[in-house]
Amino acid sequence: MTHHPGLLRTAPLQGETTSSLICRIASRYGLEAKVLRSCWHWRNYQPGHDDGGARADAEVLLNSAGRHLLAGLCGVTEGVLARALPSWGQEDAKLPAGEDQVPAAAWRTGGAVAGPVAFGCRLCTARRTGTAVRMVRYAPRWERVCVRHGRWLLDADADQPLEYLDVRGVPEVVAAQRRWAGVARRAVRAGAEPARVFALAHAVVARWWEHAFHWERETIWPRRLHQVAGGNAGGDLERWRIVGRDAVVFPEVVAVADALLDPAMAQLAWADSGAGQPRALPADGMFCRLLGERVDRPWLGPLAATDYGGPLTSWMGSIIRIRRGAGGPPGYDNDPWWLRQENQPSTMAGQLRVLGKEKKAPGSGTMWRSTVPAEQRAQITSLVDGAQEQLIQLRGAQTGSSADVAQHLLRILSYSAALLEKALQHTVVAAVNAGVPPRDVAQWAKLPPGALADALKAYQEAYG
Repeated sequence: MTHHPGLLRTAPLQGETTSSLICRIASRYGLEAKVLRSCWHWRNYQPGHDDGGARADAEVLLNSAGRHLLAGLCGVTEGVLARALPSWGQEDAKLPAGEDQVPAAAWRTGGAVAGPVAFGCRLCTARRTGTAVRMVRYAPRWERVCVRHGRWLLDADADQPLEYLDVRGVPEVVAAQRRWAGVARRAVRAGAEPARVFALAHAVVARWWEHAFHWERETIWPRRLHQVAGGNAGGDLERWRIVGRDAVVFPEVVAVADALLDPAMAQLAWADSGAGQPRALPADGMFCRLLGERVDRPWLGPLAATDYGGPLTSWMGSIIRIRRGAGGPPGYDNDPWWLRQENQPSTMAGQLRVLGKEKKAPGSGTMWRSTVPAEQRAQITSLVDGAQEQLIQLRGAQTGSSADVAQHLLRILSYSAALLEKALQHTVVAAVNAGVPPRDVAQWAKLPPGALADALKAYQEAYG
């Protein structure tokens, strides 16, 4: 194809992916993107979804000759492109180097290049460029609201058709994005990275979101979810709970981040732990009670306090160990903003993949996630994590008087054993209900047949 550099000037948008810019250039020239992409020599294939569709978050890395070619097609200097495109200066060992080489390119996924990738607002793109075409850009999760048009811009890595959710009916979401700027400044003053503070708060609230489906007193999130779903999410509730989660919980994420940065809240967590006289964290502690009030849910405190092993109790444990001068588990050394991998919430793309596979898989009724209710799975996880979190507190506990050490050890060991006993009971019942032969369940749990029957009966009496 013959090029006329600068014939149709196409300026990059701040944070845009290089792949998105190439698509916009093709649109300006009246070409299909794949035709324009033939100007480069490609070293691999374009990333795609499981069903074969192209990924919107696909990214392009160029060699120096390829960058020079793109600048000519845009009609702007390479310096302009370097300031706007996060992936511009990144190299790939598979691409030929040197100015005299052929223009070459390699495909990547945006998340592996420069962070989370989201759709841009088409109305804002049209306002800037005169054309309402799709634009994809790098954007952290606290910058997903288009304030001008009231849109929550969705992740671009998921296999679903929506680019945004309408949040004009939930102004608290827009307000939360404005509030986050102050929270981020507060994090910097406290010596914490805003991104890590946000990630921890997001994990805390995403965990609440998973449990909230069965919270009878929860009315805020259902209203928001129906609103962003166009008025009614009931037609495909499971899918809407995945697609709408980050937008719906965003105000609470910002509120929790603000609370965790508050020294007064850390002092309450310390007091709840018994301060100089260690004790297990109580279900009616002041920290979680006040945290519930700060997210407009006065009833939430006991539910948050008893979610043992979750990111919130891990944060509290770190704060408490720091004040006691006690060492933490290997790997994170009492860093309150360290987020365990198992506590990191699933992304929208990941959840949609699992949902799609479970719906398509033959005989999916025998799959654990399909047969065991989400509430029961969450309960098992919470109990196991809770026991682990309690046992972590025993590190370095065998110092002091015999009475104090014995009391501390026995209380926590007894409490942890009770949590594990409940987890065993929940798992036994879940396995039997999932169709696992009772004989196998009894053997794996080391229960005699009579004890298995007693466990099932006790669960039925306790939980109906």
